[in-house]
Amino acid sequence: MDLEANGYPDSEAIRRLEEEHRHYSEKLEALLQKPWLSEDEQIEEVRLKKLKLHIKDQMTLVRSQTRTYTAA
Repeated sequence: MDLEANGYPDSEAIRRLEEEHRHYSEKLEALLQKPWLSEDEQIEEVRLKKLKLHIKDQMTLVRSQTRTYTAA
């Protein structure tokens, strides 16, 4: 995780994670607009969902560390 000089998590890192999450959401939404998914598309759907969840977990971690730093 990136830290600013003052020891707080870098807000740019949070913005980057949010953008990445949004990107995966848009790709997933486009995929799910199809009436049916091929086997490869179903695999891609699962992959995108896992990536989104991973990014969401990272955002939660960074934000909780931000709260810890600001509370200290």
